[in-house]
Amino acid sequence: MPDSPERRWRGPPRAWPVLQGMLPIERSRVPAEVLAGFTLAALGIPAVLGYAKIAGMPLVTGLYTMLLPMAVYAILGSSRHLVVAADSATAVILAAALTGLAVTGSERYVRLAGLAALLTGGMLFAARLARLSFLANFLSRTVLVGFLTGVGIQVAAGQLPDMLGVTAAGGQTLAKLVNTVRVLPHVHWTDVAVSIAVIGVVVVVRGINRWINRPVAMFVVILAQSAATSRAYAAKYEEPFSEATDLTGLAAANAAAAFSGTFVVNGSPTKTQITDSAGGRSQLSQLTAAAVVLMVLVLFTGPLAYLPDAALAAVVFLIAVELVDVEGMRRILALRKHEFAVALLTTAAVLVLGVEYGIVLAIIASMVDHLRHSYSPLNSVLVKSPEGHWQPVPAGPGVRTEEGLVVYRFGTSLYYANASRLVEDIAALVGHGSPLRWMVIDCAAIGDVDYTASAVLVKVAEHVHQHHVHLALSCVLGPVRRQLDHYGISKALGQDAYFDTPGAALEAFHSTGASGEAPRPVMPRRDEDLQDGSGSISIAPEGHSAAHRLQPLQ
Repeated sequence: MPDSPERRWRGPPRAWPVLQGMLPIERSRVPAEVLAGFTLAALGIPAVLGYAKIAGMPLVTGLYTMLLPMAVYAILGSSRHLVVAADSATAVILAAALTGLAVTGSERYVRLAGLAALLTGGMLFAARLARLSFLANFLSRTVLVGFLTGVGIQVAAGQLPDMLGVTAAGGQTLAKLVNTVRVLPHVHWTDVAVSIAVIGVVVVVRGINRWINRPVAMFVVILAQSAATSRAYAAKYEEPFSEATDLTGLAAANAAAAFSGTFVVNGSPTKTQITDSAGGRSQLSQLTAAAVVLMVLVLFTGPLAYLPDAALAAVVFLIAVELVDVEGMRRILALRKHEFAVALLTTAAVLVLGVEYGIVLAIIASMVDHLRHSYSPLNSVLVKSPEGHWQPVPAGPGVRTEEGLVVYRFGTSLYYANASRLVEDIAALVGHGSPLRWMVIDCAAIGDVDYTASAVLVKVAEHVHQHHVHLALSCVLGPVRRQLDHYGISKALGQDAYFDTPGAALEAFHSTGASGEAPRPVMPRRDEDLQDGSGSISIAPEGHSAAHRLQPLQ
């Protein structure tokens, strides 16, 4: 039963952007939170040691990522559940970025890693100030699966030589795999036995739970992964969540990493799931884990130097295997074959070109996937069902809502790349089929109209009027209506061309009777940049202002 208000410590006023992930504290939950913190430390410490090895950093710096960075986020972050520490993907990216700049594990290498964490924190804080948290949504799940699968294969391949006790040259994944196969006759069976034993112990300790590690990269990918994890748990427990506050916490956590001698940190779905499964429901669990790590640093730092390379390589290998999302790739293949091709391309880019180019390709692939959807929207004509409800049918030549009327719905925001689809559909609807008296464009799905699209709308209005068809708009959102007013399109169409719903437009159409007469709109001036002389609709080059100089049609 939840504690009464008297048994909760609510701390400072809510206006203060601190301790939002921890307050209020229910005293009855403190033992469960502390136990979850110990569980997180027990399972997280071996993992962050592995991440330190992946990053090329001294092992002890992996523990540092669970100290100040975790504590700073617990104080400044918004999510009550997100665990911020080292993760595999950012470790791989860091190692790839610093290779060749300094000797792995050297003092200069550690300083460069700290600088990378500081720059990442600065970028995250700049994103907070510039309100760029929406960038978190620009990496599609398809691309993330492909990218992480590539990272997992790359990391696993890199650990095989240490697990087998051999040396294999090669900077790229495929070259290293080939060289590893060549030196198999020289395997050290003692190292193999240690690796197998460590893998067995880790698998037994994890039991039946399977945690999939999904964090991806610095800045954009930290932003995407942390926000996605925080949003998921906020929704699960119906809690408030602020992406802006979270950006501040992530930025501060990376700054703390830089100044405490460790490397980039990120919100980890794996560790967040561990804490949640253990009963943690606030950042008190993370602060407890940080306290445990502090004790480990004070008492047990020395023995870390004697940890066998094969044992650590086995831990890293298991981390990498979890990143290879075979089930996710199979699911994508079964449901969306063209998206599977994108995921496979991203995986191949990571393996062949490296992590940095893989990230670039992942971002580009996500953007192309987004543009593919918005470039070719599912446009439709609305018709009435026998029960009297609106239902969409594919837009095509001659399709009618009813005799003399078309209610046409454009499926996304209008911008320069997809405006030609509007032109093609309107031309096909107006130029084919039975005589048309009214053309109603339903704008329910249109959230924005850019300058180029506004010029196209002006020409569409002219083309429709040339065919003696009345043009009207329905379901226009407030911001879009203001855009159309600003572009001068509202003045061209007339205020009576707007309807709240398709049904209202249908009633107005019926009220005109057989004549179909409607108030005569003020149409755009037919300058050379609006018409190509053939009677068809042509798109004026962007930058021509005549598209918005309006005067009555003579």
